[in-house]
Amino acid sequence: MSAKTQRFTFPGSNGNELAARLDLPSGPPRAYALFAHCFTCTKDILAASRIADGLTGKGIGVLRFDFTGLGGSDGEFSNTNFSSNVDDLIAAADHMRENLAAPQILIGHSLGGAAVLMAARRMKEVRAVATIAAPADPAHVAHTFQSFVEEIETTGTADVLLGGRPFQIQKQFIEDIRSQNLEAAVAKLHKALLILHAPGDEIVGIENAAQLFQAAKHPKSFITLDGTDHLLSRSADAKYAAETIATWAGRYIDVVDSPKPKAIPGTVIVAETTAGKFTNTIVTGSGHVIVADEPESVGGDDTGATPYDLLLSSLGACKTMTMRMYAERKGYALEHAEVRLSHDKIYAKDCESCETKTGKIDQIKTEITLTGDLSDEERQKVFEIAERCPVHRTITSEIIIEAKLKS
Repeated sequence: MSAKTQRFTFPGSNGNELAARLDLPSGPPRAYALFAHCFTCTKDILAASRIADGLTGKGIGVLRFDFTGLGGSDGEFSNTNFSSNVDDLIAAADHMRENLAAPQILIGHSLGGAAVLMAARRMKEVRAVATIAAPADPAHVAHTFQSFVEEIETTGTADVLLGGRPFQIQKQFIEDIRSQNLEAAVAKLHKALLILHAPGDEIVGIENAAQLFQAAKHPKSFITLDGTDHLLSRSADAKYAAETIATWAGRYIDVVDSPKPKAIPGTVIVAETTAGKFTNTIVTGSGHVIVADEPESVGGDDTGATPYDLLLSSLGACKTMTMRMYAERKGYALEHAEVRLSHDKIYAKDCESCETKTGKIDQIKTEITLTGDLSDEERQKVFEIAERCPVHRTITSEIIIEAKLKS
């Protein structure tokens, strides 16, 4: 499963609130992908979930949503069509651009694949488009309700059963899908294209992939999903598709980085990122980057060390380094030094040596392990020097912290 999932709504192309799900990797996303589901499906269809899970495992954040009138989204399905789905994709990309980062990857399954191909040229940041079992003509979807087409054309509407669920299809839907020229759009795509299709697909035949591939200009790639069905029902097939897309897209995307402050010698800079509620990027004076976060139990995403983890880490590292320097200067045969630290709050009245007598105080416990051919006296001296490391002295002495709000 992805390290973090956010659920929210955003306004679709006609103003209806669309239900969305954002799956994020454990660390800052390399890039964002926008996923379009199949005809009358939802964002939570098993294939979509498994593909999103595979992509987050490769460091790619994935936004998937229910088209107008489907799943958790508002609006009436009967009033939608292929063009409105494309417009909903544009609205989703706009939301990502304003609140996260614009999608660089578009992924579409079945009719969703046709939709991303039509939408891609309207998203300047998109660099790679991947389709799974996509038709070469949106009108292909009409075969799923072929026996009702005449009724729809005659009366203007019909109630049809698709995937065991009732849907009202209007004449405007048929007219809209028939008006699309997908192959012409693919020819002018000007994006890297990956077509994934199963030779045995009984819903959308493999000839559709051939048509799309023939229409596309380079860079274009084709991957055979041998042995899979149209809905990628087997987990292994969806995982393979996700890994293939992630590896292929990595050649074209620009890695998304949250703005990182420029390193300043002698200064540590800590800045929030867009990856999570509490996720922070730490840039040290020497240019090293560390991720800080809080655990999920307090609303964080657990993508990095907590502030107290970092505090203990600083103290522990200072102790081991000080012991190493001392042992080498003295010529002691210290092979390995290890410090285990823990932090807690204790009642001041339980501390006999503390000046504070009321309330609680902080307590840091350290347990030092030394290995090597050391005499008892040498072990004791190395142990004692750890108590005099610079960080230990700093946090146990009087500290003045000055704060200034920059304009």
